[in-house]
Amino acid sequence: MNGPVVVGVDGSTSALAAVEIAAREAKLRGVGLQVVHAFIWPSLHVSLGPSPVGPPDGGLRNAADKLLSEAVARARETEPGVEVTEHLVTGEPLTVLEARSREASLVVVGSRGMGGFIGLLVGSTAVHLAAHGRCPVLVVRGDAGATGPVVVAVDGSPQGDAAVGFAFAAASARGVDLVAVHAWNTWTERGGDDPGHPQNLVDGIDRMRSAEERLLAEALAGWQDRYPDVTVHRRLVENRIRQALIEATEQAQLIVVGARGRGGFTGLLLGSVSQALLHHGHCPVAVVRGDGS
Repeated sequence: MNGPVVVGVDGSTSALAAVEIAAREAKLRGVGLQVVHAFIWPSLHVSLGPSPVGPPDGGLRNAADKLLSEAVARARETEPGVEVTEHLVTGEPLTVLEARSREASLVVVGSRGMGGFIGLLVGSTAVHLAAHGRCPVLVVRGDAGATGPVVVAVDGSPQGDAAVGFAFAAASARGVDLVAVHAWNTWTERGGDDPGHPQNLVDGIDRMRSAEERLLAEALAGWQDRYPDVTVHRRLVENRIRQALIEATEQAQLIVVGARGRGGFTGLLLGSVSQALLHHGHCPVAVVRGDGS
């Protein structure tokens, strides 16, 4: 998509970090940046102007204008060549940003905003958008300034193919390597007709490993042809999927994951692996929804 990059802001430190990332993403895509603040107070019918006994520049409307101006200034300082527009939209954040995602190429949000509960690792807006956004959603958490490779979680699912494509494009635009991680384990499959027999167990594991290697190669093949400039490192990991991917984020500048992969329950919009990364990843997380996800 050639739509703008949209970033949601609420005056929090997390949101300002998201603004910087969003400005860089807009530059990489050659599109404009929309800085959006959802202004819920008019719908609650409260006074928006300054208090009669307060300073003339007080009040909810002035506060909203101020935080928007600060965010826009941060974006222009980060990437002076990007066209930045500010949008004060009446409504609650989840609804406003989901609507904006229909025309955007990417929505960027901080992992936590204003009013977050102490100890809550990721805010409700980030989780909601990752599940319901109509375009890829980038949640800024961990080390947003990291300079490592782009990492993509590969599971071989049709939904995951969109994430692989997004990751190749991201690595190409950044001029960095792509690490494709496919985690597998033996806990969900038998090792032969007699799983207790040592030889059957060994043969079963070898067969499974070969099948997972083929899955990883096939998931990347077409995209490697489209992005010959990207150096790809295949990483087949025998481990719990969530743990393997969280560890991979320690050296990454971005991890890309599908909203749901293999084994997802029908109707579940955001899988457990995606949620684990949103809560525990060490770098920004891009959640990409494929067709039908």
